[in-house]
Amino acid sequence: MYVAVKGGERAIEASWRLLDQARRGDTNVPELSVAQIREQMRLAVARVMAEGSVYDEELAALAIKQAAGDLVEAIFLLRAYRTTLPRFGYTVPVETEHMDVARRISATFKDVPGGQVLGATYDYTQRLLDFALLAEGDDSPDNESIARPAASHEAEPMPRVVTLLNNEGLIEQETVSGEGAEPGDLSREPLSFPADRSVRLQNLARGDEGFLLAMGYATQRGYAHSHPFAGEIRFGTVAVEMVLDELGEAVEIGEIDLTECQMINQFAGSKDMPPAFTQGYGLTFGHGERKAMAMALVDRALRAGELGETLASPTQDIEFMLSHSDNVEASGFVQHLKLPHYVDFQAELELVRRLRAQHGEAQGEPRDPLSADDELQTGEAA
Repeated sequence: MYVAVKGGERAIEASWRLLDQARRGDTNVPELSVAQIREQMRLAVARVMAEGSVYDEELAALAIKQAAGDLVEAIFLLRAYRTTLPRFGYTVPVETEHMDVARRISATFKDVPGGQVLGATYDYTQRLLDFALLAEGDDSPDNESIARPAASHEAEPMPRVVTLLNNEGLIEQETVSGEGAEPGDLSREPLSFPADRSVRLQNLARGDEGFLLAMGYATQRGYAHSHPFAGEIRFGTVAVEMVLDELGEAVEIGEIDLTECQMINQFAGSKDMPPAFTQGYGLTFGHGERKAMAMALVDRALRAGELGETLASPTQDIEFMLSHSDNVEASGFVQHLKLPHYVDFQAELELVRRLRAQHGEAQGEPRDPLSADDELQTGEAA
């Protein structure tokens, strides 16, 4: 706690009480429940889970309520709670190709194996305010059945669109190697450089959506060698498995909703690689297509060095992008400026006054007999 003046602690406690009142709002209006936030603000819940690094819809909804809708504050709350949780182990990699798909589209091929699944999205709506939502309650008889998007329950795995390019050798091959080094863990180790792709993807997965969106947009405006195509975007439910020592095999411990994006980019080739398509990858908790797409765009930009491309933009600078993408860290640095800096400022003030006096003397200006310092001392004496 930062207590700078006498009585500061009582003032802070009073601020807490005012905060509770401000969060609750008009008591004549029914209070918003955590269950309502979880079910009816699912996109906000998804963002808080992703950037808070905790997949728990109830806790994310609670954080949104406590933060009065400030998503960055809610992310901070969830991230802080995460540090108190024990680590039981690691799950095996999820198989998104076996996703129980609720939405799946491709901008590269019209006809794809498994078909285009439009699902629940704002993409095809007119951006007009629906004043019918101002009415209290919903008389729809099927309200319960449409509250959450239903998965398609495909019997067979839905292959990825990039498989079509893989079959012709037109896109870089990305395979899992059992001989590679263990990926880093940003939840246990601080970010350090150089950062390999596994660490970069972890950083981007919980990076601020607005920052990634702006940087992804910048890559398309000439601040990277990028001409992207949305190879595939899919949202749905995947099984999570964990190897139990007692059994010696992986068992399913639950299901989570994920959004995955594979962005396809042109690549002119190099002396070691022929011309082909390359990939940028994005994955996020819940339904978060904008975040996954922006993440994929940035991921591809950050691969410029390994692909032999010229590094000519901040969007290709790994240290710049990763160091500034975390909204919890960024918020802390910005908001700490609200804390008392009385001593520091007085030192700066004294320095500027002295420099101005020296500058005036150098210009031949007569020195004011009652300087600012004298005025301050006179005021204190009075």
